[in-house]
Amino acid sequence: MIKHIVMWNIRGDTPEAKAAGIARLQRSFESLRGQIPGLAHLEIGVDASRVDYACDVVLYSEFDSQAALDAYASHPEHLRVKGELADLRIARHQVDYEGPRDTRPGATPHHKETVNE
Repeated sequence: MIKHIVMWNIRGDTPEAKAAGIARLQRSFESLRGQIPGLAHLEIGVDASRVDYACDVVLYSEFDSQAALDAYASHPEHLRVKGELADLRIARHQVDYEGPRDTRPGATPHHKETVNE
């Protein structure tokens, strides 16, 4: 399991402009659910602390393997999202690491999204 975490600061001269940019980022990344092979989990978090050193938004995602993360980087849907959001960010930070799935009692396991018919 590869965990991919990206944090951004979003452009915006007013709180409303920044909030609109954050909402746009959320919609764009959420559109990737079920579109990328090997993307097991995707979560967008918006900072609630409002401390001056915090980033505005975090993307937490899990991939089945390093190969799946590598493929994500050049996947057409991911490239579409990157293009849509290129003008929004003023700072970007990233960490990728190998880690286990959440195995705590009661934790909801992350699965590839499937459609039940």
